[in-house]
Amino acid sequence: MDQITIFGDIHANLPALEAVFADMAAHGLDNHLYCLGDLVGYGTFPNEVIAAIRERQIPTIIGNYDQGVGHNSADCGCACPTPEARARGNRSIAWSKAHTTAENKAYLRELLPQISFRLGDLRVVLAHGSPRRINEYLYEDRPDASLERLLDLAEADVLVVGHTHKPYHRVLPSGRHVVNAGSVGKPMDGDPRAGYVVLRARDDKLDVEFRRVPYDVEKAARAIEATTMPGGMPHEFAGMLRTGTG
Repeated sequence: MDQITIFGDIHANLPALEAVFADMAAHGLDNHLYCLGDLVGYGTFPNEVIAAIRERQIPTIIGNYDQGVGHNSADCGCACPTPEARARGNRSIAWSKAHTTAENKAYLRELLPQISFRLGDLRVVLAHGSPRRINEYLYEDRPDASLERLLDLAEADVLVVGHTHKPYHRVLPSGRHVVNAGSVGKPMDGDPRAGYVVLRARDDKLDVEFRRVPYDVEKAARAIEATTMPGGMPHEFAGMLRTGTG
């Protein structure tokens, strides 16, 4: 049986990432790791998170926040439903750019647009938002036909994405799979625990295991609240970590 471990949307949350790595090691899941991107943004440990990924040489896709910070853009590539959310996003990317080193920005710029490989007999494609666009949101209620077209585009039997911060596994009428890995550092499904996913394949059969890991949420939240206002990381993000929402 072939097995891989996939995680993403860390968002500069070092306590969450450290807890996830410890859980992977404790359960023998720390081989064949892949990262779906968004290493930075929202949290206050961008350089430490990047260092942890680089040290382990984990194949990593570029996320929309990685792209924005890496290219010193003013746009995080997020969908902001209100002017208040847009203002928070602007402050978040500004803080992240100011506190990420030039060397790490260069690393972010070099991350992969997507990753493809075989797992058992299955063709697997990893993307941050979708195979079509880095910041496209593939929510669980996306119509089957739309997802089937994306799998056709990707030439995949299994598509694994992040970006929505909400884990799910859909089996389509064609028998193909869409998996959202959830989020390590900023869950948004009402569960504040860090999340990642393990895929196991035997021939053309796929098993999907979602794992949730408790971590020191208060450490990450207090680090956000310790940033100086105005110009600090939006303190509202601390509350979102505590509730797993936002």
